Amino acid sequence: MATTAKRVKDAKIQKKFDDARAKDKNVRPKFSTRRHNRCKLCGRPRAYLRKFGICRLCFRGLALRGEIPGVSKSSW
Repeated sequence: MATTAKRVKDAKIQKKFDDARAKDKNVRPKFSTRRHNRCKLCGRPRAYLRKFGICRLCFRGLALRGEIPGVSKSSW
């Protein structure tokens, strides 16, 4: 009897879990703009430069080393 009760309990828990997962798949995100762009090199979410796909810190390092074509440090 105890094993049957355990199986029934496990089945109920599994059903709840499956229902919750199915519900999550059907729900669209409320706001599409909440997705943050992240730097492709370090994963930083802030100070992201869309044109290059990296953050300002990685951009500065690559630009100083001359690894980004057409970008150089300005001096006047």
